[in-house]
Amino acid sequence: MRMRDLFGAGVLGVGLCFAVPQALGAQTLRVMQGTASEPLNVPMNRAVVVESEVAFAEVSIANPGIADISTLSDKSIYVLGKTPGRTTMTLLSPDGKLISNVDVQVTPDIAEFKERLKQILPGEPIEVRTANDGIVLSGTVSSTAKLDLALDLASRYAPDRISNLMTVGGTQQVMLKVRFAEMQRSVSKTIASSLAAANLGTSIETGQWLSGNNGLSNPRVATTTGMEGAAVLGGALGSLQFSVLLEALESKGVVRTLAEPNLTALSGQQAKFLAGGEYPVPVAQQGGQITVEFKPFGVELNFVPTVVDGDLINLVIDAAVSSIDTTNTLNTGDLTISSFKRRQTSTTVEMRDGESFAIAGLLQDDFRNLNGQIPFLGDLPVLGALFRSSAYQRAQTELVIIVTPHLVTPTRGAAMALPTDRVRIPTEAEFFLLGRTEGKQKGPAGEVARQDFSGSYGYVME
Repeated sequence: MRMRDLFGAGVLGVGLCFAVPQALGAQTLRVMQGTASEPLNVPMNRAVVVESEVAFAEVSIANPGIADISTLSDKSIYVLGKTPGRTTMTLLSPDGKLISNVDVQVTPDIAEFKERLKQILPGEPIEVRTANDGIVLSGTVSSTAKLDLALDLASRYAPDRISNLMTVGGTQQVMLKVRFAEMQRSVSKTIASSLAAANLGTSIETGQWLSGNNGLSNPRVATTTGMEGAAVLGGALGSLQFSVLLEALESKGVVRTLAEPNLTALSGQQAKFLAGGEYPVPVAQQGGQITVEFKPFGVELNFVPTVVDGDLINLVIDAAVSSIDTTNTLNTGDLTISSFKRRQTSTTVEMRDGESFAIAGLLQDDFRNLNGQIPFLGDLPVLGALFRSSAYQRAQTELVIIVTPHLVTPTRGAAMALPTDRVRIPTEAEFFLLGRTEGKQKGPAGEVARQDFSGSYGYVME
């Protein structure tokens, strides 16, 4: 019995030794990897036919929403691109073995896009590529307008999936030259008369320019302050003494204001210019507090240039010339606030390199007549002029703003000259012995200084 038990235990142990490895091997997962082929590119909404070297029994696609497949034979597959993306197609042999995993990449149809791009923008070296489910544009175009046109066309094929690597060639820096010219003319004429008479302690005065102290022995009249021409006639007829004052004034004035700011900016970028200053203006706040706000004045220029095509430039301009007007003030307590004279324009224009445009103009004509007289007496013929005061005033203001854009490129610093380069501080011998306020320049700068510089003091650049 004991021998039988030992033999049975030995047989059971040998059986377990062979059964356990088989059970463990049945639970192990084996990953089958077939020969990976090159990615298969399929344009969207188009189909390609794939042929296999060996016959397959089963074919499947990982994401049917990206590509659709159907078998034509045991070695041919019809693949249709549906949506941009990437998926995997698997081929299995009749015995269930993996033949290959094929990467299928559906891309936008750029063949038609390339054809349309060459038709609309001929001669533009634009390269078109696909990246994932989008379009990548690269190359150098001749203008910003053609770049925008290429992007707009690409959005028809891949909306919101466009990578722009294109650059704009040519000159993309714009210098804007603005000329402000203002002319003011004024004419003023005044004619006035006054009469004084006295007799036996009784005096009569007309006009507003009398001295107010016309006695019996010497009636007197006083001239108006600021009158350029005055004539006094007087005499006596017995006890009657009289004086006649005739005054006339004629004034003419001309004022010329000119500013020429120049400013350079990159295409599409804003540039600002201010030559002047800032004027402090007190501003009342809550609780009786007063803060100070600064208002700029002088020559102001803000503009945004855009090179549209070739030498065609689009300009968004905001230009102004302002100055402090001390003749129009506001008095608040101990504070005196001056007003501003301001000429401003804001516009958008298009012009070519070197062309000029008058973007603003103003012609203002102020006319004033004033006639004052003593009632009834001023209406008398001839003698009525002694009892009248006439004033005539006329003022004209003309303003023109002209802009001229230029396409510019950088140059070497040695070729640029500053106004200060033409002036040299004199030595002590030149200043004290020769009386020179500046030293002599040598070389090209000195030659230019002798041509453009005149006068004992200051510097003028025409």
